[in-house]
Amino acid sequence: MTGDIVVGLDASRNRSGGAKAHLIGLLRDGDPLAHGIREVHVWAYRSLLDALPDRPWLIRHNPPALEKSLLKQLLWQLFEMPGEVRKAGCDIVLNTDAGALSRISPSVTMSRDMLSYEPGEIERYGWSKARLRLLLLRYVQNRSLRRSDGAVFLTRHAAEVIQRSCGLLDRVALIPHGVGAEFAEIQGRPAWPAADERPVRCLYVSNAAPYKHQWMVVAAIEQLRAEGYDVELELVGGGSGKAQQRLDAQIAQSDPAGKFVSQTGPVPQAALPGYLARADLFVFASSCENMPNTLIEAMAAGLPIACARRGPMPEVLADGGVYFDPEVPQSIAAAVRSLIDDPALRSRLAKRAKELSSQYSWARCARETWSFLTQTLRAIGERPHA
Repeated sequence: MTGDIVVGLDASRNRSGGAKAHLIGLLRDGDPLAHGIREVHVWAYRSLLDALPDRPWLIRHNPPALEKSLLKQLLWQLFEMPGEVRKAGCDIVLNTDAGALSRISPSVTMSRDMLSYEPGEIERYGWSKARLRLLLLRYVQNRSLRRSDGAVFLTRHAAEVIQRSCGLLDRVALIPHGVGAEFAEIQGRPAWPAADERPVRCLYVSNAAPYKHQWMVVAAIEQLRAEGYDVELELVGGGSGKAQQRLDAQIAQSDPAGKFVSQTGPVPQAALPGYLARADLFVFASSCENMPNTLIEAMAAGLPIACARRGPMPEVLADGGVYFDPEVPQSIAAAVRSLIDDPALRSRLAKRAKELSSQYSWARCARETWSFLTQTLRAIGERPHA
């Protein structure tokens, strides 16, 4: 099969920023020809296809159903995609989302979601439609992972937790996402502020959600200001629903005059390096992640980081930051305080975080993904069938 493998990528459900960045990085920085892959076919909606790099081996597919409702997208994936894969002559398919409904073999499925699996997280949603959706999603993802000939997890933590639910899988690869070079190349960050020069700028990049705990960070910053620290917080990512309402209420209580907390809505990926360049310190208070992309971007930017000791964060950040309990404002405040008070600690951890970020490259992600696909195909030695 060397030099004659045809790979299909189901990117029909790639709607999040991380999923889009992954697909672009995989195709931009990878060389499938080096792994014996002749063609790569991608099925996705038009705006995502337009963002992909031009490569001679890349073939785009835009079924009309992918521009329509979610129901029509799922029906296409279930009933029409297997035929399109056969028509394209694909030898193996990578499902870039574990919620894939299509029955195609050989296939490899990538797991991105943790919210359905992380112990204690689903209970944050009470008995709501959101909780029922997460329970259904877990069922669908477990089914997809079991049916696949291989599975890709982004962190060891995710692989261990998810396989407690779906069962041990025969063929598994740990392939973390990469981080764009633009984050490591940030220039011109201002020097740490001298006393009374300006506030220490703390940055937290993430949408408001029940497991993101932005309101706890706001309360922690309020506590530090009450202790006499000149510190401010910028929240980037926007939000909606009950989590945003809870955040709004905390901001109104902690900073009614709007002096030290600001929130910016969702921003393009290309704008994030600018926000990191203006920050002095990065806070990451999520209690549930599969692959914490914004944390890795802050690591690459060389910022000192205060981080939640939950999920895969200690696996990713390792000894490159200070940790806290994201549901205890006093714990968050203590972590931030330690970075403000200790210049040597601040410098050492920022340097270490940047060093650790170098292992997260799109070139590595692409190389290991193409390799796993071809290894899986050779291991099972068969062509696709519906």
